[in-house]
Amino acid sequence: MSLNIEHFSVSSQVSTKASELFSEEQRRQRENVGRIEKIEVRYLGLPNDTTLIMNRELSTPYDCARHIGEKYCRQSALALLDNKTPWDMRRPLRDSCTLQLLNFTSPEPHLANKVFWRSCSFLLGAVLQASFKPEAGLYLHSFPKPNIKSGSFVHDIVLAQEHWNPTVPELRALSIEMIKLSQKDLPIERLDVSSDLAVEMFSDNPFKREQIPSVAAGNNGQVTVYRVGDHLDISKGPMMGSTGLLGRCTISAAHPIRDANEKAKFFYRMQGVALPAALRIGHFAYNVLENRSRKLNSAKLPNEPFEDAVAEQVA
Repeated sequence: MSLNIEHFSVSSQVSTKASELFSEEQRRQRENVGRIEKIEVRYLGLPNDTTLIMNRELSTPYDCARHIGEKYCRQSALALLDNKTPWDMRRPLRDSCTLQLLNFTSPEPHLANKVFWRSCSFLLGAVLQASFKPEAGLYLHSFPKPNIKSGSFVHDIVLAQEHWNPTVPELRALSIEMIKLSQKDLPIERLDVSSDLAVEMFSDNPFKREQIPSVAAGNNGQVTVYRVGDHLDISKGPMMGSTGLLGRCTISAAHPIRDANEKAKFFYRMQGVALPAALRIGHFAYNVLENRSRKLNSAKLPNEPFEDAVAEQVA
């Protein structure tokens, strides 16, 4: 199976078209806000608690962080509203609230770690989409909800080739592409769209189109779509705000999922392990994590009935 590893650049016309649809809808939603209303955001945290006056449905936690200090923009993985609701850094705020900014060195990093794992699955999809040649017949299927204890993040894919067994250099090349994506420090954007628009965005992917009705049914008719560069995928979120928060990363395994195979469509579970950029560990300890991440992740498989497992399969 040929990999087309050059640099992070999704040349697919379909990806570009989907990204344009995302931008158009993003612009439409902003214009529909109408008269700007002010909200009061009570920030709780270092360097000191403060109250910010922001714009309803326009201002984001990232905008709030810019008022507090540049390093809080760089280091914050996600926001916590009213001490209970995880919130994307670049998602507009709807109402007055308290705001905490969470990072990967917080005393209670559980929420940030789940967001990191989910974001790694999403970014792996972007790298795979950019890396395979068209003749590989790649479709991104889904990625299950993150489970830190499993030891790996996951993205399930479909290829036209049955016996694909990536070489060590190919897996290393994918790992390098993940690091390049991190170095670009691209924003990860969220948008809630109608199911009809989601179907149009993913018109080239029959698996996504099949999933959209179930996703929308569990989300008030909406589908949450994330974008990095020109790459789009479906996820409940939240995600971290930028690719620059990704540090050391290894794409470690590709497991065939034979029970899911269809005619000329063969399923694989791609797995990897990563650390946030803010965390450093020794070479030996990281090797232990790499070896653990190669074991088949036991999360829900794509051949399990989607209607029953939608919450498990679309993280």
